Amino acid sequence: MARELQEVVYVDGVRTAFGKAGQGGLFWKTRADDMGVKVVRELLRRNPEAPAERIGDVVMAATAQVGDQGLTLGRDVGLLAGLPHTVPGFAVDRMCAGALTATTAAAGEIAMGACDLAIAGGIEHMGHHPMGEDVDFNPRFVSERLIDESAAVMGQTAENLHDAFPALTKAAADRYAAESQRRASEAWADPESVFASTVVPMSVFTDEGWKIADRDEFLRPETTVEGLAELRTPFRAGGRVTAGNSAGLTDGATAALLASQSAALELGLEPRMCLVGFAYAGVEPHLMGLGPVPATERVLERAGIGIEDVGLFELNEPFAVQVLTWCDGMGVAPDDPRLNPYGGAIACGHPLAATGVRLMAQLAYGFEQRPDARYGLTALCVGMGMGAALLWENARHG
Repeated sequence: MARELQEVVYVDGVRTAFGKAGQGGLFWKTRADDMGVKVVRELLRRNPEAPAERIGDVVMAATAQVGDQGLTLGRDVGLLAGLPHTVPGFAVDRMCAGALTATTAAAGEIAMGACDLAIAGGIEHMGHHPMGEDVDFNPRFVSERLIDESAAVMGQTAENLHDAFPALTKAAADRYAAESQRRASEAWADPESVFASTVVPMSVFTDEGWKIADRDEFLRPETTVEGLAELRTPFRAGGRVTAGNSAGLTDGATAALLASQSAALELGLEPRMCLVGFAYAGVEPHLMGLGPVPATERVLERAGIGIEDVGLFELNEPFAVQVLTWCDGMGVAPDDPRLNPYGGAIACGHPLAATGVRLMAQLAYGFEQRPDARYGLTALCVGMGMGAALLWENARHG
């Protein structure tokens, strides 16, 4: 039986501040699932028109599905956040694309009419669960040469991009990184900017006692291209990838409220973006940073529009060179004002599975500032050689 699909809209999205992973970081003594509880509770507090019992599913992503982020995370967080026991939940993993995958999974449920409200997000406590810890890589990957060994180390894949595209120099990567820090610092300085509307302050216990986690720890407003040029290259002697032109290891959580267009109208929820389409793509694992290029091409082709029709881009920044490869592949200048207008992960950090909703929340804010922009894109690369791209339409356009 053919079914009529429901339009899926983004209503709201929030995140914690993003803290440095490891001892001394903001969230070192905070449980991962409690970070998720905080953002879910805040999402519901901000949107009282959405009855908790009406939530059809809670989809939460985590790359390391162990320990304090390993108990069927969507269900775990939903119960801890006080949602009725009738509200189900589940966990997903697509590494860096976790929150975007949680979003498209929840969107599929809404589109098919399985529910009309859903929460999607991601959590990553990289301090408690370092990337790759407790992972048993199958020896066949190397023994049968299915992938290059460097595919398992993200910094080495970034060095591989520099090898593959020698025109994308370290100097260009440093310039991009410095600009990311500048844009983020400028946005944080505005008390009514995107971060004021999306970052949820959270009380956390630290070695110095209780404090409020309300600001990203990787923000470096003093960053200069000259200073970045002096940093060491930890992934390769004489390399080009540094701590300054990469995103730091980060702890954080995100959550977004999605709805069917009809339910939003019924409940008085204000849609901010409409999901037009999405695409995932695979590339060679040791060049994983290329992933967003075919994913972007695919979603634009399916939508029947070109890159010139997209008014805003929120692209993840695990490494500056990765952004440069996307720009090169898509014909977008790295300093294009449409691209990451509020800075990106180089300045705020990249808590793997949580990042996707940060991109969505910043895009929604950008749409409010730019009602002339009809379409926007959230995209990122994914470990082991993948890319994700979600295309959105501005609900305020026109």
